[in-house]
Amino acid sequence: MRPFRLFDARMASLRQPLSRRKVNAPDYPSLTALSAISVRTLLVGLRIDTKNLEQGPVLATSPLTIRAGARGRAVLFRYGVVVLFDLDPIEEVSFLDSLKRLVVEPVEPPEAEDTKLHLHPEGEDRVEHSGAIVFAQATPERLQLLADILGKNAVLDHYEHRVALVFDRIDPLAATLQRKGDFGSQGKELLQQIGGVLLTQQRMVGRVEVLEKPEVLWDRPSLERIYLRLEDEYELRERSRVLDRKLDLIARTSETLLELVQNRRSMRVEWYIVILIVIEILLSAGDMILRSHS
Repeated sequence: MRPFRLFDARMASLRQPLSRRKVNAPDYPSLTALSAISVRTLLVGLRIDTKNLEQGPVLATSPLTIRAGARGRAVLFRYGVVVLFDLDPIEEVSFLDSLKRLVVEPVEPPEAEDTKLHLHPEGEDRVEHSGAIVFAQATPERLQLLADILGKNAVLDHYEHRVALVFDRIDPLAATLQRKGDFGSQGKELLQQIGGVLLTQQRMVGRVEVLEKPEVLWDRPSLERIYLRLEDEYELRERSRVLDRKLDLIARTSETLLELVQNRRSMRVEWYIVILIVIEILLSAGDMILRSHS
């Protein structure tokens, strides 16, 4: 198998705007010739530098869609997710290896989820009661739409797991506070972890935009029905709201912990002052007693 190229010097002359641009490319086997397509979603890092990839041959942008492997497709998102369509394991390893230098803060190993996309040329786009996804055609717009859903699902899975870990640490801390009125030496470590989760909130809003519809729907409004069905199947809106509530609770918990830390320090300083005053009084009293006897 020829290694997949991220860059092609022959395409260096392409400098026109890339938004939703399609590029003519050599013919490849059509995905619609298949009865089912394997789909693999991978969270590979915090961010993918997709700008460099946009300078090479692309099938579509927003989100960026490129060829991968012998007949596959790859849809890449700046927030660190890549969705692979119809790549065998060897092609996947080769593609991910070529992508490594464009990944910021890589996740090792990548968090992966497998899906099957079924094709039924005579039918309509739908999601079966079993959860099976069926498309009439594997057009670039439909693949982008599905990739958008799967990418957001992968990010939600990742941050739901991180938030759950923080809650696991909050439970024993709350029990310690109830018994002793203090959180001991765990406070600093927990605050660091909470800080990381609060950063999650900024990334969710600023980069992933879970509740925003993909740009492809502006060009293909007829696909909105299947998009809403997929969004409902993966419960993106409900999970995003639950995650927001949990992040808000963690933010308020962090404020409480910070107040406790500040109160402890204030009390410690006050005790130091009291001790110094007492020492000063004792020294003054001792000096007065010595003078009275002299």
